[in-house]
Amino acid sequence: MNPDSNFFDIRIAKSEADLKAAQRLRYRVFVEELGGDGPMVDHAARLERDEFDEIVDHLVLIDLRRDPAALDHVVGVYRLLPGTRAAEFGRFYCDGEYDLTLLKSCGRPLLELGRSCVLPEYRGGAGMYLLWNALSEYVLELGIEVLFGVASFHGTDAAALAQPLSWLHENHLAPDSIRPVARPEGFQRMDLVAPEDLDRRAAMVAMPALIKAYLRLGGRVGHGAFLDRDFNTTDVLLLMDTTAMSAKHRDFYTTRWQTKK
Repeated sequence: MNPDSNFFDIRIAKSEADLKAAQRLRYRVFVEELGGDGPMVDHAARLERDEFDEIVDHLVLIDLRRDPAALDHVVGVYRLLPGTRAAEFGRFYCDGEYDLTLLKSCGRPLLELGRSCVLPEYRGGAGMYLLWNALSEYVLELGIEVLFGVASFHGTDAAALAQPLSWLHENHLAPDSIRPVARPEGFQRMDLVAPEDLDRRAAMVAMPALIKAYLRLGGRVGHGAFLDRDFNTTDVLLLMDTTAMSAKHRDFYTTRWQTKK
């Protein structure tokens, strides 16, 4: 592992400082970098927040060299919502964009992933490795079988995303039995390019790194994308069935997610 990992800690946020630092990181990425907004965003304090923050677990990546008092010590975050907790609250975050009826009625332990982000200078290094490691331990501890959440393309111009959206629709649709469907108010067709005109290379070049990572692990997508104009994103719903991975994907999962720190 990269020796820089010696400077990292990773934990479920417990303190108010951890939570606000996670919201500050989300503001820097989703608002300042990607141009998003929302009804509970605090622009004065530079905090991106919503009503789910009180019930989810924030898995935070800490750089021990940075100042907690300045709220800049959290450099990566995953927001985790177990299905049992979502049922008590009344909904998942994704319920606002997708009809999850089939998924929620499948009777299997679910975990919603959301608000995943890392500061630019930490992307692709040991920090992401540690985040995925810790996520795997969380999944194993709770006995989760299906992980899901929205992943985003920047912008809402579907025509510019025709190749990657069409590639996902043609090659990675989730099974009918659990497939979520984008809600009508933001629904965007994904089959924008005829199968014979698909260009795999062009699709992969335009595909965000997080989506490509989930696809390597056997990830599948819901029907239709959702145009989230508040966040200036085109969202796709990704699902990963941890019990249905191929041997190749399971080996990747084991070595990349289950190695103990």
